[in-house]
Amino acid sequence: MKIITLHLILLLSLSAYAQYNGNRWSITLNTVYTTSAKIYLDPNSADEVLRDNAFPLQGIVSPQIEVRYRISDDIILGLSTEYMKATSSGENLTAFSGLSTVSILLQDGFLLIPIEFSGYYLIPFSTDNFKFLMGGGMGYYFGSQIRKFGDVEVTNVKRPAAYGIHVIVTMDYLITDNFSVRGEMKFRDPQFEVTSQYTKTDVNYNGSIIHLGQKEFDSKINVDGVSFIFGLTFHF
Repeated sequence: MKIITLHLILLLSLSAYAQYNGNRWSITLNTVYTTSAKIYLDPNSADEVLRDNAFPLQGIVSPQIEVRYRISDDIILGLSTEYMKATSSGENLTAFSGLSTVSILLQDGFLLIPIEFSGYYLIPFSTDNFKFLMGGGMGYYFGSQIRKFGDVEVTNVKRPAAYGIHVIVTMDYLITDNFSVRGEMKFRDPQFEVTSQYTKTDVNYNGSIIHLGQKEFDSKINVDGVSFIFGLTFHF
């Protein structure tokens, strides 16, 4: 009887870790392509048109690293972080030059570092080589605004913490027992508000001194696009 019980325990143990060739841990280096994001230039305006005025950013590429741990045959937990930085040129500012106003061409953008916790479920029709997972989770988003023109930049005065949720679909193709290539599609909608301040209000811009009407301003950053993720995974 003891021998039968021992065999049953052994079989259950083997079954519990049969997926991914028995490996419980994995670490993945990813490249993330996010389709779009927006910077709302006056999010607290009483005017709806000004409040909804947004500067678009397209095609953002960023590096990501994720660690996953298999807690059962079908359930996997993951923790990831990413470094997302994007800037683009736009006439997003009006300033004073003498008695007239001028539109300023500047570099506007943001830096976002998401820290995301995810849970994954291994879909039953997965095979020995192809693993399909669905998952979701929560994220903490730490971000700041980037703005440069002439000889002035901005510093961020207030950066409240931002939180959000995400949904993700994953496919792994196991090349060997320890390596796989991974493709993912992630749906998320992180947004955060930030109060920024110019380092000075009299700026040398294209050889002329212009005066900024305000030193401090509010912005809202919203990463509203779909993220496509490609990476190489080491299983151990």
